[in-house]
Amino acid sequence: MNDELFPARLRQLREAKHIDRKTLGELCGLSKNMIGKYESGERDPSIKTLTVIADYFGVSLDYLMGRDEE
Repeated sequence: MNDELFPARLRQLREAKHIDRKTLGELCGLSKNMIGKYESGERDPSIKTLTVIADYFGVSLDYLMGRDEE
């Protein structure tokens, strides 16, 4: 996982949908604090969580993880 791109992309996608960390956390079965840790780069999500996030935002795992630009 690209440690610099994932947190930025997660935040960018979340803000583009105009949802807060609490709402995203609820959609993923996580706390808002965990979403904050992902966005700060403090923690990395599991593959299962990445899949839920990618599906919610309609992006590929490669994009979310910084391996692809689309």
